[in-house]
Amino acid sequence: MSQEPVSYLELLARGAAAEAYDRPVLLARASGAGPEALAELERAKQLALRVRAELEGRRRREAELSALFETAHDLAGLRDLDAVLRAIVQRARSLLGTEVAYLSLNDPAAGDTYMRVTEGSVSAHFQQLRLGMGEGLGGLVAQTARPYVTENYFDDARFQHTRTIDSAVGDEGLVAILGVPLTLGSQVIGVLFAADRRARVFGREQVALLGSFAAHAAVAIDTANLLGETRSALAELERANDIIREHSGVLERASEVHDRLTELVVRGGGVHDVADAVSEVLGGRVEFIEDFPDGRASARLADGRALREGDRWVAAVAAGGETFGALALHGQPDLDPVDQRTLERAALVTSLLLLARRSAGEAEQRVRGELLDDLLDAPDRDRRLLRERAARLRTDVDAPHVVLAARIDRAGAGGEADTGVRESADRQRLWSAASHLAATRQGLASARDGGTVLLLPLGPGEDAAELARQTAKHLGGALREPVTVGASSPVPSPLAAPGQVATAYEEARRCLDALRLLHRSGEGAAAEDLGFLGLLLADTRDIEGFVDRTIGQVIAYDRRRGTDLVRTMDAYFASGMSPARTKDDLHVHVNTVAQRVERIGRLLGPDWQSPARALEIQLALRLHAMSAAVAR
Repeated sequence: MSQEPVSYLELLARGAAAEAYDRPVLLARASGAGPEALAELERAKQLALRVRAELEGRRRREAELSALFETAHDLAGLRDLDAVLRAIVQRARSLLGTEVAYLSLNDPAAGDTYMRVTEGSVSAHFQQLRLGMGEGLGGLVAQTARPYVTENYFDDARFQHTRTIDSAVGDEGLVAILGVPLTLGSQVIGVLFAADRRARVFGREQVALLGSFAAHAAVAIDTANLLGETRSALAELERANDIIREHSGVLERASEVHDRLTELVVRGGGVHDVADAVSEVLGGRVEFIEDFPDGRASARLADGRALREGDRWVAAVAAGGETFGALALHGQPDLDPVDQRTLERAALVTSLLLLARRSAGEAEQRVRGELLDDLLDAPDRDRRLLRERAARLRTDVDAPHVVLAARIDRAGAGGEADTGVRESADRQRLWSAASHLAATRQGLASARDGGTVLLLPLGPGEDAAELARQTAKHLGGALREPVTVGASSPVPSPLAAPGQVATAYEEARRCLDALRLLHRSGEGAAAEDLGFLGLLLADTRDIEGFVDRTIGQVIAYDRRRGTDLVRTMDAYFASGMSPARTKDDLHVHVNTVAQRVERIGRLLGPDWQSPARALEIQLALRLHAMSAAVAR
């Protein structure tokens, strides 16, 4: 019995067929071996068969990897696309053990699919087959970008059968077909097939293997396309060089244009003067577009080159990393390269003119800041002179204004030097944006205390809280950083009383600090938005307004309906929010208490019993009671 395992080793060593592994068991049974010996031999046979299957699988995977490496080697030295695709189809047929393998490619121009490479095919009709998109098993693969397999093509109803396809498949005698997609990115460009002339089940490993060959085929096609595009680009470059040489006179014209643009800058011309000059030279219509380019176009125009956008050419007007807009040339779809440079130079000159205009604007901004500094620091100065200075800036100091304190709030990393440089840059950017906002609203702005202070007029129907929110949104959007804004109570007239602007600024700063402590960075608010905290921060101590904002709806309801909800709230909080103790205090049924509490929730909102709201409501109840007692 000890020789039997050696027999199985011999079978494994010579790669015997699976049927040969039954022979040791049959011989032992014929020689009269006992049940235990036969069982031991059966176990040995099963182990040997498992080892044989593992060895077969490894040999198969080795052959597959070798074929894939050979295919990759062919791609590395790609010279003839047809030869590489033919090798891929041949290896796929050999490794999958099919009678036929073939590859089809989509023809977008013709709107159909055609056979590119076949291996093992005997039918000329099949080899020359062209079929419409979406037809047959290949159409299903192309439509879903997933592999499909059929054991019997003619009995499979999952895909669209057509007379043309069925006739060609019948001529070739195909029965079982496996198709996997050839994809470039998310686009299906063709299908790789393996097929037999008999019914057959393709396993998962075979589907994966054919998919690997399909990936190589797609790479080969993409590489060939890139080579073709490179050759075309080189040819285009040669033609462009010829054109430049043939049009050397254009260079002289460009030089003349440059001189004219320089003259415009020297004598203080405007943006429209530049557009008119370039329109005359280039023979088209040039316009300055202030709200262009958008984010994607800005990235493409960042290098200062003119690019074609539809039927126009555009060049970014930018300086110092900031984009002001673009010059757009209409009416010249085929622009000479030298003329493109002319458009780019015109965009550069335009940026210089805009920078000069900005410098003048910044001078005005400084004047506005100086006036606001005087209102804050020297309110006792001659009011007549202050009023005259405000009039020159078109600021109506007799109208109601609000003082706003603004700061950029963002977390930063780096050392102290880096932080200091960044904060300085932030203050400058914030002051610039705030000054622009103040100029558009006939207000004032100044840099102060690490941030910016603004004095802005109230618009019709506008209050301090709304103005603060609008200012935070505007500045945050302009800087693309969170900007926190605290607002004072309205100042009826900034020149009415000395020191009131400075007092309002202190209130705005307290509101700003409160917002930051409450982790509401990037928001805008006035004291009235901060509940009882705002009552403490505001200089006006608007107790009546606080009570009205907090429990005003309940008070009004009691007055209209003659109910007793205010007293119910007071008793409810005094009893620790216990309905049972509340009903004893009010001498009513507990259901009545429940109904009143529900009504209060409808008036004040479902969170009225939360700790933060409850604290404000109880304070408002006390202040309301004190006001009522004083009134009596």
